[in-house]
Amino acid sequence: MKIQSTILGEVEALESEILTFENGLPGFENEKDFIVLSIEGNEVYQILQSINSKEVGFVTANPYLFISDYTFDLDESTVEALNIESEEDIIVLTIVTVKEPFNASTVNLKAPVIINTKSKKAKQCILENADYPIRYSIDANMQKDMG
Repeated sequence: MKIQSTILGEVEALESEILTFENGLPGFENEKDFIVLSIEGNEVYQILQSINSKEVGFVTANPYLFISDYTFDLDESTVEALNIESEEDIIVLTIVTVKEPFNASTVNLKAPVIINTKSKKAKQCILENADYPIRYSIDANMQKDMG
């Protein structure tokens, strides 16, 4: 199937890769079906793209690339809602707030997106009991890890 993306243009995607956010995303409650799209030549960032609205797409990144010891506990209702049976079944992404220049961008570590790769259910969770920032600088951390 073909999906339209403001960020990537027209892309080919498999229906089996569609993720369902039962309650949408905060601020986008009507957007329930998304897909994670790779950015050619970029291993760090992806696009979490609505399959229905080309203008609803978010740059995402693996939070463990920024903080290797990033940890949190999911509440029981989230585990049940996403049908999580094993930690190996989930992928964690963080939404990037893109700024100019790009190295001024931040990631939201307080509200990760949890994806169950088996059930294809997903949810953005707000971590109540964690002191992670909403705006964590990608630049300061990438410089530290790479240099």
